[in-house]
Amino acid sequence: MATEQVSGIVPGEDSDIHDEPHVEGSRLSVRFLREQVETRGLSPESVADRYGLSLADVYAALTYYHRNPDEMDAVERRREERIADAEDRTTLTPPDE
Repeated sequence: MATEQVSGIVPGEDSDIHDEPHVEGSRLSVRFLREQVETRGLSPESVADRYGLSLADVYAALTYYHRNPDEMDAVERRREERIADAEDRTTLTPPDE
């Protein structure tokens, strides 16, 4: 399935910042903004105010996320793989409980 473009969102493959889709002119990723609204339960207005975005930017990120589920699943898998890789490479060990 082809990526559906949303105005104001830079797809990951077109990004100079990182490999996740993000709000144009910002480092804030679609995944992060969706998490703030749909997982943490913050209102789109609150997220926009908190991060200096327009309300339209927040809604564009949510639209992009839901119109491109395959891409966003791939983004999440890459993120989880990187976290696991970093955990495997660390020399730090958590304290005993």
